[in-house]
Amino acid sequence: MKAHESQPADSHADIRDAVRALCKTFDSAYWQKIDEARSYPEAFVEALTKAGWMSALIPEEFGGSGLSLTEATVIMEEITRSGGNAGCCHGQMYNMNTLLRNGSAAQKKMYLPKIASGELRLQSMGVTEPTAGTDTTSIKTVAVRKGDRYVVNGQKVWTSRLQHSELMILLARTAPLDKVKKKSEGMSIFLVDTRSKGLTVKPIRNMVNHETNEVFIDNLEVPAENLIGEEGMGFKYILDGLNAERILIAAECIGDGYWFVERATKYSKERVVFGRPIGQNQGIQFPIAEAYMEIEAANLMRYKAASLFDKKLHCGAEANMAKHLCAKASWEAANVCIQTYGGFGFAAEYDVERKFRETRLYLVAPISTNLILSYVAEHVLGLPRSF
Repeated sequence: MKAHESQPADSHADIRDAVRALCKTFDSAYWQKIDEARSYPEAFVEALTKAGWMSALIPEEFGGSGLSLTEATVIMEEITRSGGNAGCCHGQMYNMNTLLRNGSAAQKKMYLPKIASGELRLQSMGVTEPTAGTDTTSIKTVAVRKGDRYVVNGQKVWTSRLQHSELMILLARTAPLDKVKKKSEGMSIFLVDTRSKGLTVKPIRNMVNHETNEVFIDNLEVPAENLIGEEGMGFKYILDGLNAERILIAAECIGDGYWFVERATKYSKERVVFGRPIGQNQGIQFPIAEAYMEIEAANLMRYKAASLFDKKLHCGAEANMAKHLCAKASWEAANVCIQTYGGFGFAAEYDVERKFRETRLYLVAPISTNLILSYVAEHVLGLPRSF
């Protein structure tokens, strides 16, 4: 496939070219070394920050690039399409929307310029809990107002990039369940300084080189002015961030999917077995062709969801469907790619096994396939709630 082939008419070629040029300076050897060491790609994230891509969604008046979510998805897509892992940096993109859409003027003035410059990083979101999982309304972390501050106690899990972030979006219950009419009420979100006393971080070693953690919160004091929006409206606010997260990750999966198809296509042309390139065999051709078509189709939903988000229209269904379809298409392309490479697909030097592990994550996180199917069944098709 040519560089800009298979993109919509509005392909954002200038962004693609610039991000692609930056990513070329971080080659396969760099990502293999980072993966083997289970380390964080500091140099890559620093380069993104200096180039202004990490502040893509911050308005220009605060020192950012003032781009749309659609344009931000292009950045994420190009990172994964280049062979990199966007999981190290996508958190700042979707966390930014929570602050941008619901934060006060004072909060934006205080934090956004420092985030844009790289002095502060807003890479982490503390939402998921061990006992609640994706049942967010059942979280047990509580924040109690005491004078000019809130005191927070509880536990979070799968809190990613916390060790490389000075700020965190934290969801906590500010009203007990027996005091609210709906379970989704009575939760609030806070902007937390991760260097504060009261946070104990325990890394979770996992299948992917992805920095994620358990967080134990013990009498964490958060200034009252760090409450984002109105008290009790946190669940509504957090959905904005989650929709952005799903759309951005959908784009990452599209980038992965194209990477797998491009690698499989190239290898099948070069690999000769029984006196002919394996790409001449329909048993190799057809799965690659089908994977390509699935990616192309899923990509349309990615752009539809991003467009609705940028217009500030309801996009819950589209964000969920985009994440599901793109993750599924990418995973199918990953399987095709590793099958095309055969035994060499398992060799670290070809990057296929690394990318295979990375893209598999997105069928589970940040929301599982089953939860998305349940959402569409209930909220789009009008079927009875299944849980």
